[in-house]
Amino acid sequence: MPGIINFETFLLTGILLNLTPGNDTLFILSRSMAQGKRAGIMSALGIGTGSLVHTTLASFGLSIIIAQSILLFNIVKYTGAAYLVYMGIKMLIDRSRLNFNSHEIPIETNFKKIYRDAVITNILNPKVAMFFIAFLPQFIDPAFRRSVLPFLTLGITFTITGTIWCFILAIFSSAIFSGLRKNQSFSTYLNKACGIVLIGLGINIAMMSRK
Repeated sequence: MPGIINFETFLLTGILLNLTPGNDTLFILSRSMAQGKRAGIMSALGIGTGSLVHTTLASFGLSIIIAQSILLFNIVKYTGAAYLVYMGIKMLIDRSRLNFNSHEIPIETNFKKIYRDAVITNILNPKVAMFFIAFLPQFIDPAFRRSVLPFLTLGITFTITGTIWCFILAIFSSAIFSGLRKNQSFSTYLNKACGIVLIGLGINIAMMSRK
């Protein structure tokens, strides 16, 4: 591919990195286990969309500005952390989320919100931005460093493989907990546990440094 070197190595490394559990993995698992397969898939699509945004920003050098500016880095970091904590608290106290099999809940609206939440949390995670600007350039020919196309190609490839893996996680984790979610008591505890996970992810991002 023009401007790309060692693409096979990039593909293999990217897949291995996607398999490594991280904040996005925990976010998708929490949604899938508590809210079902469609919620997990929408979360995966949201995370993928966020990754495409990071790819675009990195391609045009905007991610470097965020990474090098302490003020912008902290704004993005604390905003993302606060949003995760907010979602976690909502899952802990909002009783309307305890039974997702109820026909009284506007399912379509909920899925749109789940997708939006995933997009926002991924975009507001500066660690993802720093990953893209550190990882992708290693596989771009120095002669093409000013070209956007190789960066976009690698970023889209990484996002596609990652999204496929996230779909697998969403489907299998949802299937494992599908029967348990029908138990109202267990569903209550599961949602609270997933809320705690989201709060933990928010705290983890808030404590993250630029190094």
